[in-house]
Amino acid sequence: MEEQTPVVLEVRGLTKRFPGVLANDHINLKLYKGKVLGLLGENGAGKSTLMNMIYGLYTPDEGEILINGEPVTINGPNDAIAHGIGMVHQHFQLVDVLTVTENVMLGNEATSGPFLRRDLARKRIMEISQQYGLEVDPDALIADLPVGIQQRVEIIKALYRDADILILDEPTAVLTPQETRGLFAIMRTLLERGVSIIFISHKLKEVLEICDNITVLRRGKVVGDADPKTATEQTLASMMVGRDVLLEVEKTPAKPSEIVLEVRDLHALDDRGLPAVEGLSLEVREGEILGIAGVQGNGQTELVEAITGLREAERGEIVILGQDLTNAPPRRITETGVSHVPEDRQKNGMVASFTVAQNLVLQTYYQPPFSRGIIINDDAINENAERLVEQYDIRTPSIFAAAKGLSGGNQQKMIVAREFSRPVKLLIVAQPTRGLDVGSIEYIHKQIVRMRDNGTAVLLVSTELDEILSLSDRVAVMFDGKIIDILPIEKADRDTVGLRMAGITDDARPNQERAAQL
Repeated sequence: MEEQTPVVLEVRGLTKRFPGVLANDHINLKLYKGKVLGLLGENGAGKSTLMNMIYGLYTPDEGEILINGEPVTINGPNDAIAHGIGMVHQHFQLVDVLTVTENVMLGNEATSGPFLRRDLARKRIMEISQQYGLEVDPDALIADLPVGIQQRVEIIKALYRDADILILDEPTAVLTPQETRGLFAIMRTLLERGVSIIFISHKLKEVLEICDNITVLRRGKVVGDADPKTATEQTLASMMVGRDVLLEVEKTPAKPSEIVLEVRDLHALDDRGLPAVEGLSLEVREGEILGIAGVQGNGQTELVEAITGLREAERGEIVILGQDLTNAPPRRITETGVSHVPEDRQKNGMVASFTVAQNLVLQTYYQPPFSRGIIINDDAINENAERLVEQYDIRTPSIFAAAKGLSGGNQQKMIVAREFSRPVKLLIVAQPTRGLDVGSIEYIHKQIVRMRDNGTAVLLVSTELDEILSLSDRVAVMFDGKIIDILPIEKADRDTVGLRMAGITDDARPNQERAAQL
């Protein structure tokens, strides 16, 4: 196949150094026309650095980039766009208060003389939408669109600028299974139209399903290529981390005891002032993991924020260890014995300008051994950081490096290390393994089970259904701000939970089946 298919993008010997870090070490790879190249690697392996060089955000120290066999110099994103390269970042580059059309036009405005021609841009967006199956309302505000539709807008932005090489950086990290299937359908349409795609992901099943070729990076080097027709998840995982990885979660049956968290008739609003949690009740006991399953946007975020003091509860009660902590400040909740890994690590999980060492004591810096009165004990803070960086394999040049300089996956590991290393009675984890490689996921899953076995009550919120089903002892399904069912893990198979996630209960199923037959 490679012999007849033209190479549209090739990198030869691409190298990038940062202070104390060799991020990319003489990387070679090829992307073929109308094909998907999967790029795999552990957190900090150099995937994002490599893509940022191809897209002109970084300048290589060595090596060359070839487009259609010709060496090119890419000094910035405008150069990349001029060569037909588009990139959809893991964190979308959209302006919430602008419409789809206005976002797509930004930096590439259609004009007639001195006048902006939104009508021309809107027409072009509609043409792209129809051509590639990217259904989107060009007049909708970005703030009103779900994540999956926002991603379509990012793809349209690239195609609007005539991209025929598309870099997708962790494109399914924030998508539901249904949205992921929709994205893959779009990708297949793009391939049929001659677009070539680099697909960066940690999700091995997806890489095997959608990619034509796979290149694996480890610690800045290419360690091998794989054929998705013959590769397995296990072989890819071993290539990524350099050792055998346990892909299944091992745990014994739970032994729940006393109630640690009790939520009674909780009501909370979203950021727009609309009901997000309505009359919700649940309880979590010592020594069990309660998983919250649901399509993103059904109130899970607001539920967790209300429990942890980050969002006001309109009504209801939140009782932790027998104390009514409804609308208590976050510090009081933390001091009661609660750890929280937030869904949005940038907003609620860290201070980007602080060092790794400082971020690792954000919850405890004012307590011994990290301080005595008003005196901060820097030695204790640094010793704590060195221990956790090694234990959780946080890839950082130094414990004194700013957290904003870490890859997204290593930022997540930093937050998890902080929250898992404290003795707590209640662990609340929202999307704990988002953007992590298989080795890190294996370790974090083991730590969650370890804490459960030691008597911690765990509330797990994840849009990864496999994660919910493999870790949970009971599964609660949220739909439209309510819990519509709670299932023991023995009865929580993918089909049953999937139906509940769509709002279909046993009572509603006969009506739905009859409707499907009409």
